[in-house]
Amino acid sequence: MNFTVISIIILVICAYLLGSIPSAVWIGKYYYGIDIREHGSKNAGTTNTLRVLGKRAAIPVFIIDFLKGFLAVALAILLAYDPEIQPNFIINVKIGLVFAAVLGHIFPIFAEFRGGKGVATIAGAVVGIYPPAIILCLIVWFASLMITHYVSFSSMLAGVMYPIFIMISPRTNHSIPLIVFSMVVAVLLIYTHRKNIHRLLAGEESKIYVFRKKDLSQEQKK
Repeated sequence: MNFTVISIIILVICAYLLGSIPSAVWIGKYYYGIDIREHGSKNAGTTNTLRVLGKRAAIPVFIIDFLKGFLAVALAILLAYDPEIQPNFIINVKIGLVFAAVLGHIFPIFAEFRGGKGVATIAGAVVGIYPPAIILCLIVWFASLMITHYVSFSSMLAGVMYPIFIMISPRTNHSIPLIVFSMVVAVLLIYTHRKNIHRLLAGEESKIYVFRKKDLSQEQKK
């Protein structure tokens, strides 16, 4: 096994460990005395943190999860020092690092392999690959949230728009690996939200009103 292969394997492991940082679990336990996975949707992510603990907890959870994905992809810059790796190949490595980070978020080794859905982590990761596309996705997500008040629906809609933005951009529509990756991201987001889809169809999905204050005492009584 040559040095290049060993380097890539190490980066993938580091990306997984970054993704495994359970921000929602740790913040919930150390600052609020609860395991976020036992409340609300029982999902260790930004949406459930917002629903159960409010914006004060959800904002740092989102920032940490976003940075996990971004930093995981940023690790690929270390390969620029390897003379055996061509610049065009680095994009493929970045895609692999995205999957490793998201896998870590969904199945975190630091939290009994019970994590979140990976939306914020994917967002941070794809910013590291092609920022304009994710900026457009965030605009779609926010606009949808303001209209529907469903975070899950808004996340899925933004995910579906991601490959569309990649395919219509003249800077990325020639990259087959990136197009395939964007489609996989969309499918992954829909798959991890399958329970939310059932609740949406049944009219049982909780709504989030961003500019309303959260009554934590009432939520903890549930």
